Amino acid sequence: MASLSEKSLLAVAAVVDVAIHSRGAPVAAKALAERHNLPPRHLEPVLQALVHAGILKGVRGPRGGYELARERRRISVAEISQVAESSEAESKGKKPAVVANVIAPALAKAERAFEAALSEITIDALCREAEREGVSESKATADFNI
Repeated sequence: MASLSEKSLLAVAAVVDVAIHSRGAPVAAKALAERHNLPPRHLEPVLQALVHAGILKGVRGPRGGYELARERRRISVAEISQVAESSEAESKGKKPAVVANVIAPALAKAERAFEAALSEITIDALCREAEREGVSESKATADFNI
């Protein structure tokens, strides 16, 4: 069964959290880490990768933090996952022939299908579901800060 890595899940959770809690002010990494029971040092590299990819915008200063860099309906789970996974180091060892010629191509095809499905899931859809489920504290309709 295809699934997202823990790092990708953390990245998606961080973007959803920022989308829900920003309400016109940046979300501090410390507050985000507390809501997800994580040490900030585990979250910060993921947040920085999301900033470099143009998904989040970092705001400096004592009241700084993170906010969405663009509308939440224009951010997909696939894009966030790609950013999270690209920050992982790839193993460069030589693979057995069965892995290189049979298993890897089959898994690559499955991963492309999974990624296509993830591309259909937006942060907006996840935020709306969080609101329906009562998971979020925010009922704000604004979804983009300039």
